[in-house]
Amino acid sequence: MISILNHRSSLHRGVCTVVAIAAVLVFAAVDAVTTALPASASAVGTLSLLSTTTGVSHGWDSVEHWNDTDSAWPAKHYLADGRQNQTGEPAILFGSAQPPGSQFLLYRAPGWNTNPGAPVLLVMGANDDVDREYSDPAAGGAGSCGVLSCPTTGLMQYLVAAGYRVFAVNFAETQGDNYEWAQTISDALSRVKTETGGTSVDLIAWSKGAFAARMYVASVAPSWGRTYQGDVAKLVLIGNPNGGLDYTFAHGTEGNPLVYPECGGSLNGPSPSQSYMCYGLIYSEPNLSIDSTYFTGQRQMLARWDGTYGVDQTQNDWYTTYYGGTGFVSTSNGIGYAITHGSLVSTIQNSPVPAAVPTYLLCGGSPSLIGFYNETRGPSDGAVFISSCESGTGISNVAGIALIAGDNHLMLGWESTAESTIKGWLS
Repeated sequence: MISILNHRSSLHRGVCTVVAIAAVLVFAAVDAVTTALPASASAVGTLSLLSTTTGVSHGWDSVEHWNDTDSAWPAKHYLADGRQNQTGEPAILFGSAQPPGSQFLLYRAPGWNTNPGAPVLLVMGANDDVDREYSDPAAGGAGSCGVLSCPTTGLMQYLVAAGYRVFAVNFAETQGDNYEWAQTISDALSRVKTETGGTSVDLIAWSKGAFAARMYVASVAPSWGRTYQGDVAKLVLIGNPNGGLDYTFAHGTEGNPLVYPECGGSLNGPSPSQSYMCYGLIYSEPNLSIDSTYFTGQRQMLARWDGTYGVDQTQNDWYTTYYGGTGFVSTSNGIGYAITHGSLVSTIQNSPVPAAVPTYLLCGGSPSLIGFYNETRGPSDGAVFISSCESGTGISNVAGIALIAGDNHLMLGWESTAESTIKGWLS
């Protein structure tokens, strides 16, 4: 998801925004079988298999732990208070709460090597994991899937039953730089091709993961990275802010209490502020700001929507938060500063997705995220404006757009109409 921040409960772990703080996962250690392999020497484009684990939770067949041995991969940074750490089963599978960004987990669904259909790679969103998003929407607890009663199976099982060979990628850093995420997607695709014997893969990505997936296919790559390798058959973008988003700045300081530790917050999402008042005292927390190196991936998705939908004027310091300055309880550099220091929305829109890749946009129309300060300045899925999700600017072959009016941002990965729509596109 996108992990936009302002969440009033522990429901969300990311949003393509958003959030969703998932519950700790239970690891079936007694059933786990791990095979460790030696790491290979560093080389550009070379992958090293670190382990393979069976007996994992949430319906998967097995999980492979890979490392990209490219020595140019940037050093990973984690906030000192641990809020960005891997937890639960993913931490066990990574072998660390703070794995380097060059590592990833490749989940393999039942039938990955026997089903007759095309290979599919599922990509996670921010501050989330592929379990809650794709195989067990109830993994985060009641409400974490967008409604109070969450199903225990998702898009993974749906596509497996339809005969597809399904894989999924979990990133090492759940709020990572989208340049790095795009390179990891390339790595995961190369492994899926090798393991299935195919030359291309259907790529399905959610929220922030969709933003990174589009970057890869459009060859928006870092100087040290790889451009598009021609290995995506179809691209499905779920709840993606194709036209960017400004949620973090548009609602004043509404979400700061959930972020600032001095207010009792611990959310792994960015604040729009450089400083904020908690219980009458001003605290400076630049590392928790969207301007910091810890939330580069969120800053890359920024675009202004105030000219279309205005700014939420009901919240404290709404003007200084969005436009920059010192307000009554906070200081902000403003969205303009953040955009000029890292937004990639215009870059991506000016870097076309090749016409050879049919691209499909799946969007929700219900701003009904439970426990979340929903985006209601304009029509949205609660986090991403419909007009942003449906924007085809820079996509050479928009093969399909579907708006599911009753789905909020978190429902798009498991709700039945969304599932059948995706299956229809893949068929």
